[in-house]
Amino acid sequence: MLDSKLLRGQLQEVADRLASRGFSLDVARIESLEERRKAVQTRTEQLQAERNARSKSIGQAKAKGEDIAPLMADVERMANELAAGKAELDGIQAELDGILLTIPNLPDASVPVGASEDDNVEVRRWGTPRNFDFEIKDHVALGEISGGLDFEAAAKLSGARFAVLRGPIARLHRALAQFMINLHTGEHGYEEHYTPYLVQAPALQGTGQLPKFEEDLFKISREGEADFYLIPTAEVSLTNLVAGEILDARQLPLKLVAHTPCFRSEAGASGRDTRGMIRQHQFDKVEMVQVVEPSKSMEALEGLTANAERVLQLLELPYRVLALCTGDMGFGAVKTYDLEVWVPSQDKYREISSCSNCGDFQARRMQARWRNPETGKPELVHTLNGSGLAVGRTLVAVLENYQQADGSIRVPEVLKPYMGGVEVIR
Repeated sequence: MLDSKLLRGQLQEVADRLASRGFSLDVARIESLEERRKAVQTRTEQLQAERNARSKSIGQAKAKGEDIAPLMADVERMANELAAGKAELDGIQAELDGILLTIPNLPDASVPVGASEDDNVEVRRWGTPRNFDFEIKDHVALGEISGGLDFEAAAKLSGARFAVLRGPIARLHRALAQFMINLHTGEHGYEEHYTPYLVQAPALQGTGQLPKFEEDLFKISREGEADFYLIPTAEVSLTNLVAGEILDARQLPLKLVAHTPCFRSEAGASGRDTRGMIRQHQFDKVEMVQVVEPSKSMEALEGLTANAERVLQLLELPYRVLALCTGDMGFGAVKTYDLEVWVPSQDKYREISSCSNCGDFQARRMQARWRNPETGKPELVHTLNGSGLAVGRTLVAVLENYQQADGSIRVPEVLKPYMGGVEVIR
């Protein structure tokens, strides 16, 4: 959530910066609400002052033996007007807060300006795509050869956009997640967490999925109790661990990691990536979250991105890093890097991680703060998140990049300790 002071003091500047994201801010509506808010507030303040004066007059008139009934009636009238004024102010503020919840974050000055993914800027590449001397198979065909990927069985259970994994491929999927967690906890300084997969609405509002993206969530309604939502990413549960907290400076930076399933309705993905595991309703992800001092968040973004890149480097998977343009960034991001891994069957790079600095956007929603030792006062923290990595998409990349002519899969060197000595999946 943006600081409401920005809307009051720099409304047009905010609107111009949001326009670079393709977001049209309703300036006239906000100005109208602000004018009403100021007018009602001025009126209620005047009423309060008059009521205080009348109340004082009642005591003086009573001491003189005068009739206080007219004064009492006047005070009661003012009390009713004050109550009505307060209710009106609350309504105006609720409407302003509702608008604030739908406004995306402001892009950092270093973010390239653009309208769509076509305007993203490539920052660097790592590795060279392999030259195959045989016809490339996609991961679906490779899974069929080994019997380890079964989309028909999943469809019988749950419908489209699900998969059943069996045998060595199921083990490879588990090995990838374990390898990622071990790397981030053992070498990158993250603390492993196991968090609920079901959360309530305030947690999703805190990280920005609600109210704007409710159609992308799986909701479980409960009669007489708060609704549950299946997490779309562990970013939600990990980041909200600091909601409502005031952290000591010595606790920062917090570096948290979790391996969880993620659930997304993919409401806007009709017809996209319908074959295979690229875009599913349920997938596993290893998620990294950092909570840092504001002055260090851009530096932390570079480190977080490097942590995700290290996974791909150790797996020896070619990839590239993109700086997302203003029009392609996520709702809560100040700045985002996407990692795209090489997918041989598609002859292109596909997203496998998104690493974002959200600034104080999520912290303001969650009221997550730290005590600045220089001022002694609580201030909003900055939050960051990134996939380290999406396990299913990493599995796709491993299957396709490590395939052999007979359809078998070589196990990457770094994963062999997790595979019980298995070197080739047939």
